[in-house]
Amino acid sequence: MSEQEQDDTAPATLRTPIVAVLGHVDHGKTSLLDKIRGSAVSEAEAGAITQHIGSTAVPLDIISTIAGDLVDPDDFDLPGLLFIDTPGHHSFSTLRSRGGALADIAVLVVDVNDGFQPQTHEAVDILKRTSTPFIVAANKIDTVPGWNPVEDRPSKVAIEAQSDRVQRDLNENLYEIIGQLSDEDFSADMYWRVQNFQKNIGVVPVSAETGEGVPDLLTVLMGLSQRYMKEQMEIDVGGPGAGTVLEVKDTQGFGTTIDAVIYDGTVREDDKIVVGGLNGSIVTEVRALLEPKPLSEIRTDKQFENVDEVTAADGVKIAAPDLDDAMAGAPIRVVRDRDEAEVIAEVEAELAEIEVSTAEEGVTVKADTLGSLEALASTLEDAEIPIMRAEVGDVAPRDVRVAETAGDPKHRAILAFNVDVLDDARRLAKQEDVELFEHDVIYRLIEGYEDHVEAIQEAQQEQVLENITRPARFEILQDHTFRQSDPAVVGVEIRGGLLRRNSRIVNFDGAEPERVGMLKTIQDEGEDVDEARTGERVAVSIDGPTVGRQIEEGDELWVEIPEKHAKILEQELTEDISADEREVLSMYLEKHRERDPFWGK
Repeated sequence: MSEQEQDDTAPATLRTPIVAVLGHVDHGKTSLLDKIRGSAVSEAEAGAITQHIGSTAVPLDIISTIAGDLVDPDDFDLPGLLFIDTPGHHSFSTLRSRGGALADIAVLVVDVNDGFQPQTHEAVDILKRTSTPFIVAANKIDTVPGWNPVEDRPSKVAIEAQSDRVQRDLNENLYEIIGQLSDEDFSADMYWRVQNFQKNIGVVPVSAETGEGVPDLLTVLMGLSQRYMKEQMEIDVGGPGAGTVLEVKDTQGFGTTIDAVIYDGTVREDDKIVVGGLNGSIVTEVRALLEPKPLSEIRTDKQFENVDEVTAADGVKIAAPDLDDAMAGAPIRVVRDRDEAEVIAEVEAELAEIEVSTAEEGVTVKADTLGSLEALASTLEDAEIPIMRAEVGDVAPRDVRVAETAGDPKHRAILAFNVDVLDDARRLAKQEDVELFEHDVIYRLIEGYEDHVEAIQEAQQEQVLENITRPARFEILQDHTFRQSDPAVVGVEIRGGLLRRNSRIVNFDGAEPERVGMLKTIQDEGEDVDEARTGERVAVSIDGPTVGRQIEEGDELWVEIPEKHAKILEQELTEDISADEREVLSMYLEKHRERDPFWGK
């Protein structure tokens, strides 16, 4: 048999599935990762567990040892699991490959006591958007009052060993989470009851503290990967590598380096690579591939050791020239025997998929990675907040200059997600009245901006109300004429609405309103005031009429409302004026519409 025929019949190499861990802050993402890593290290011989850059590989034989009877290694072809070490949906959304999520499967960690929280909903939105399969780790089962722990046992066994009361309390919390998943349009149940994991989400009760349920979690992850993802895990092991930038860092002795996850093929020292950058693609050559020392040697002086090549799936630090502008979340491609222009086009096409659609008018957005920029832009779109400029990187003075060109005051804002604001940019923003919003949680960032917009709109409404004629009617009191003319000064009682100085006054005796003069001043017990409200008795001066001729004691007079103002009051400001003002406005409109049905419409 020829070498070619042997190659054709040889089974494809299967890579390790990549697992991301998501969830709300303080729900135990990091603790769970630490527990899995710690269990793996304690069960392994020295050096058997590899601490990769940004990830931890747990081989199948170690998973089998931790999971005990739940995992028979003979049932699996996949080599194990690769856990991304940076927990949280922000980093998860960074991890991209070929326009989708880099993670093959995700673990959504939910505190059994707290249930779904705002970041849980955000994480679920990202999982939906990227169509990433996931399971739920219902964490902190050991905190149910009365729980009797036994380290590292399977959760079904652990639950059955508890008292009836503990089981009842735990089940109540677990089914609350299942209900919350249902609200997000996911059918879910305890993992041991799920028949089809493609249609139902498996919920795995765990404790990151005691290790209970960790065997189940690893078993379900391995089982799902083996059953549903085997084809996706097939790679051309010797082919040119493909990966994603996790972080761009300065590394002592190497300058700017990139932490990356390689999900296909191999990257070798001296390979030419194309990396997505802030200002287009970067073409460079790998000078060194760095991996951490094995955990058993972590105390050594040299933190990293050089390796000749890295094969998927693996985390690695790549040292190469010209990486200063590399972008977290951007693709990495090895050129090798391919046409360089084609590889650049491939990288550019993937970057184009992540481009955020912008408008001529909107806010300025900065984020730490392409993935989080995309997640933030999507959430802003849902909230109907337009974006004028969206980029990866820290907030610099040029971003402030862009933001200050916005025509609408509420768009003179920069939303900065998980990035620094340079000092000179902060100074310039203050100087140019550009609002800065900073947070590392998307919903908090948007919440802060929406509060700001609401405050602006309220101020604008107040300004409009200040400049618009308000409805009011009042009666001239009997025996309260203090001066007959030039101007007439009379005592009045406000029958409804808000009477303000410098208002035109009309009499509605006939079908047409008759203008009688301008109300100049209002006095309350000898003190000048700007306005008077329903029920108040005040003295007013009216320029124009003479008492006994144009106006009489006992007359009901009205503030004249221009037709344009009446329309705005009725159609836009109804909620901003008081109930008695609304009543006066309604009466005023009725009087006008008796002669012209379309007046003020």
